[in-house]
Amino acid sequence: MTLEQLRIFIAVAEREHLTRASEVLNLTQSAVSSAIAVLEARYGTKLFDRIGRGIALTEAGRLFLPEARAVLARAREAEQTLHEVTGGLRGILKIAASQTVANFWLPERLARFHAAYPGLTLELEIGNTDRAVVQVLAGEADIAVVEGRPDDPRLAITPLTGDKLVLITPVGFALPDRLTQADWAGFRLIVREAGSGTRHILEDYLGGMDLKLDAGNIVMELPSNEAVRGVVEAGLGVSLQSELVAQRAIRAGLLQGREIGLPPRSFYLVRLKERSGTRAEQAFMDICKA
Repeated sequence: MTLEQLRIFIAVAEREHLTRASEVLNLTQSAVSSAIAVLEARYGTKLFDRIGRGIALTEAGRLFLPEARAVLARAREAEQTLHEVTGGLRGILKIAASQTVANFWLPERLARFHAAYPGLTLELEIGNTDRAVVQVLAGEADIAVVEGRPDDPRLAITPLTGDKLVLITPVGFALPDRLTQADWAGFRLIVREAGSGTRHILEDYLGGMDLKLDAGNIVMELPSNEAVRGVVEAGLGVSLQSELVAQRAIRAGLLQGREIGLPPRSFYLVRLKERSGTRAEQAFMDICKA
């Protein structure tokens, strides 16, 4: 089997959809189908069951997936090592990051890293916390920097200086001096999608008051910080958001921001424990921790 076949298998397995995998891989659907068929024929086992218009991993496919991820990760690590021993830090460092981190915390650090190591190409993919962690586990990213602390024994996790979260409201929105359970129960909440680090914190915060996020208090669920902020500015509801994201709008008088007693939160640098890591990864980690 080839590394390309493994890469295709992992993409299809994670999405359980040939078309979506082919779009991510920038390949035709026929090329993706052919690669899977070759693997199945070569080893005489089905990796996927075809169910209607969708597909699902067979038991053999489920067993094979973590091994395929490990092989792909090791291949990328070996390639990076060759780059490093043949003339300094060169090659590609793949980073996954959640939205707040990628858009507001990471840019300055990426600039410093590039200035120090111009021979390295940085590739950044932005999603939510859960998606970034999946990319590390799948060998699609060398390192992830995320808002929520992952809970997976396969991961090495390093806390980083992060941010703090504030309650953002439309201008003129009246708030009592002290927010109670009844106040939170009555809020019309604008939230990020499931898997977002900020949403995880909001769920835990409400859970401490015996409240839940559900259809009764969620007015709108949106996939980006900017969309959340814009909807709050328009007066549709309130939201919990990173001060890094909201501070310009607050200073410009477009939003109100209110601290609610949450402690500063850490961001987390995440990588696979089984990987020894490269000099490029260590250099990036050092800049993030500085």
